[in-house]
Amino acid sequence: MIKVRKHGLLTSTLVALSGVLIALMPLPSRAIERLRMILPLLETEVSFELGQAETAQQLLLANPDLAELDRVGEGAVTRVLEQMLTAPLPDQSVGFLSESAGQPLFEQALLAASELMDVEGLSGPLTGADLRSALKAAYRDDQSNLLGLLRHLPGTTASIDLQALVFYANRLARHQRSAQLLIAAGREEQSVDVALAAELLQRRGWRRMQTSIAAAHRSRPLELVILQPSADANGQLVVISHGLWDEPASFEGWAQWLASRGYTVVLPVHQGSDLAQQQAMLMGDQPPPQADELRLRPLDVTALIDAVAAGDLLPGVGLDTDAVAMVGHSWGATTTLQVAGLRTTDEQLMARCQDPRDPERNLSWLLQCSWLKVASDGSLGDPRIKVAVAVSPPLRLLFDPGSGHELTAKVLLVSGSGDWLVPSGPEAVTPLRNGRPLANGHRLVLASGGGHFNLRAPSAATTAPVLAPLIEAWINQQLQPASSFRFDGGGWGSDRIPLVDVTSQL
Repeated sequence: MIKVRKHGLLTSTLVALSGVLIALMPLPSRAIERLRMILPLLETEVSFELGQAETAQQLLLANPDLAELDRVGEGAVTRVLEQMLTAPLPDQSVGFLSESAGQPLFEQALLAASELMDVEGLSGPLTGADLRSALKAAYRDDQSNLLGLLRHLPGTTASIDLQALVFYANRLARHQRSAQLLIAAGREEQSVDVALAAELLQRRGWRRMQTSIAAAHRSRPLELVILQPSADANGQLVVISHGLWDEPASFEGWAQWLASRGYTVVLPVHQGSDLAQQQAMLMGDQPPPQADELRLRPLDVTALIDAVAAGDLLPGVGLDTDAVAMVGHSWGATTTLQVAGLRTTDEQLMARCQDPRDPERNLSWLLQCSWLKVASDGSLGDPRIKVAVAVSPPLRLLFDPGSGHELTAKVLLVSGSGDWLVPSGPEAVTPLRNGRPLANGHRLVLASGGGHFNLRAPSAATTAPVLAPLIEAWINQQLQPASSFRFDGGGWGSDRIPLVDVTSQL
């Protein structure tokens, strides 16, 4: 039944929403008999039977209301149904669900979806095991498409309340607002040292190599990308840690900049959560990253520093392993904070991970909550790390609010005001405010309009990476205090994304 008020919005809104509604159908929550959708703003409910339809046309014939929506939308529903419902699912789907069902990261994703949908007729919440069984049954019955999956799911009726999307959007806006207000009220954005940026682009002063070392905590050798300065090496070591399902290549722009300025840079491949692991997971060959990666990633960093100190890696280069800098992005930034000495705890994870409506909940909590079982084992500080740059780290739930004094490194936290995966409010502004973990002399720089991915630095960039001067200036401040280019001296801004130090306003 379709019941619509505010008729003036009907045509434009329903045409737009029809694509959104049906695009939501791949979510793992459709009942076998009936699908009900509650639309925000229009006070409208759309309900239709799945029945035994095998094509989009048969589905429309069995549901006059849906056919009317298709007519008003000039065939939009038919087109989307044909694209979404009857297209064959990837051959790897069964393997993916078989490996993922029951894994913490996957089950956290299902929990997040629980506010958007409700499945009637189940004895408990929909699980990954339910999805796996339904998909296997669909393939067995030669219905290897989304319609077949829906028909084999348990339950009787699935209700999708799109009003929840409005709630999620408003919550994200609140998460981003605090950063936007700090930027607006702060000092002027940092200036750009044009001569410094031009120097890097004209001078390719580094050598690149790939190697590996044995690591007792890994079943395979730890792969490394290394960039060394061609001249004027300063004897300082920098480690760069990549994020979830990423790789060193996404950050070689930072490494090139630093190597050109005299630093030796090592980028480890975190084999349990890198790009290759993602590809294997999507092929159904591996489960999602295991919670134990929270512990293994810091051990990767300690192992490579040990190898340098022992002369097994970069022998004869003469690097100072008692004062090392570390830079990380996303999960790599969380790793950076761990190695810098911030203590992990399961206290907040236990208290807050099961509430989808927590006012601070954001997408990064899917990852953070998957660490629950090992959080108490993640305190793996290495006192040789003396300076740290953490870009967009998931951290709100993981770290002990009282452990800031245990840091061995001076920390620069960087967050984009437009980041929707790891939003600035709960994950950056709050931890530095009011004496929380990263107070006590550490700094927060906000990138105005910066997102989660446009702050990275691929090696093929033809302009200076957005954060490269800032990263160098912060490292110089701690390891090369006599340098003329230091954080306190300014000039580390970007001509593409404004950067503002808001620490004094916290």
